[in-house]
Order: sequence, then C-alpha cells, then structure tokens
Amino acid sequence: MKTYSSLQIGDYHTLHCEDDLLIKKINADKIVCAVMDGCSTAMDSHFASTLFAKILRKAIVEAGYKELYEKEVQRNVEEELKEIVRSVFKELLFIKNHLMLNEKELLTTLIILIYNRTADKGIVLAIGDGVVCINGKITEFDRDNKPDYLAYHIHEDFDHWYDSLQQKISFDRMEDISIATDGILSFSKIKKTDFDGIINCMEYLMITPSDDNTEEMLNKKIKTLEHQYGVKPTDDLAIIRLIKKQSI
Repeated sequence: MKTYSSLQIGDYHTLHCEDDLLIKKINADKIVCAVMDGCSTAMDSHFASTLFAKILRKAIVEAGYKELYEKEVQRNVEEELKEIVRSVFKELLFIKNHLMLNEKELLTTLIILIYNRTADKGIVLAIGDGVVCINGKITEFDRDNKPDYLAYHIHEDFDHWYDSLQQKISFDRMEDISIATDGILSFSKIKKTDFDGIINCMEYLMITPSDDNTEEMLNKKIKTLEHQYGVKPTDDLAIIRLIKKQSI
C-alpha cells in the first residue's frame, strides 16, 4: 500500500496554512489518516488544526500501547474509531480548561480514516466539511460552510454526541481512497496557459492514476495543475491518498 499526502497554503492566504494532516499507524496492520481545516473566521485557526493533529497523534500512540496490553480484546474498525475520537474529545476538553482557551481557538473540522489491512476493512468519519473518495466514488460533505465543529460539543455526553454523527462511510475493500479538506473544491484559474479547456481537479487528485509512484506524487500533480492548466487552490488544502497497488 502506498501513502501520499500534500499540504498546500491557498492562493488567497498569506500568513498561515490553516489546514493540517496526520498519517500514523496504530500497529503494523492498522493505519489512521486525518485532515483538519481550521475555521478562518475564528481565532488562530492554524493553531486549532495543528492542535488536533497533536492530540490525535497522542490518541493513536496510546491505542497502540493499549493493544499490546489487551491482546485478548479484539475491536473492529468502528469500535477503534470511536475510542480514538473519545480520547481526542477528552483531551481537547482538558487542554481547553488547562490553557483557558476560548472555544473560537479550537474550531477545526476533522476527517479521520481508519483502515485495517489484515481485515481489508475501514471507516471514514467526517466532522465538518470535506471530501472523501472511496474506490472512485466521491462524497462531498458540505454544510454551506457552517461546519458543526467538534469543539462545540466537548461539554456534552460523548456517547450521545458520537452516536448522533451521520457523516460516516464504512468500506470492505480498499483499492484507492482519499480524504481531503474542502480546499480541494477551491481550485481557480490564476494564470494563462496553453490549455483552454476545463479540468476536474478533484478527480485528477483523487481518482486519476499517475505514473509517478514517489511520495511526492500529489505535490507533483498540484504543480502540474498550476503550470500546465493554470489553476491553484485558493483555499488551504490538506489531502491524503492511499493506493493499494504498488503501481497506479
């Protein structure tokens, strides 16, 4: 399985990239991927997305240690997802109180993917806006740019809140899967090129094969979009793509 990622600052942003991403293994067979998009109208939105990445990394490391000491306990990917999100939920509340943070300093979307290679099963949860592509099928999660951020709910009962979440996609086979922040929808023409047609940037990044198998594949595709097609993301973009086959 090949893992590709790219983190890009949008053409309309000048100071900070407000998105972040994380790729981390629980163990040799289970991988967690996540993309975060900080709320531009909140406070220090780059801090919120980065903070979520750090908290999530801690939760994944703890999940890995827990598996070592609880070998008799077998969890499916959905149970694993819930426990990791529970850890993020609790840690975020602790940090908010400990650092006396304002809610507006914690507003970021979260799309999280867990894949078990041995079982060939996975699940994606989107908390807020973003785009998911599973084996060629693209799903857009859009709340009219008014995401229901996780930070809005950290004083609620976790189980009740989690069970109410609807933006989940389970899958039984992994061939080619991508998750991205909604910056993938923001590509716009920024300069003239010899190409006069229209290219679907989302499909190009999430579905179209490439002869390039290096870890820079997505970054090179984004450069191709800029220099060959004259388009760039105007909003920040975080994207992760997992491809099962060695050559695509």
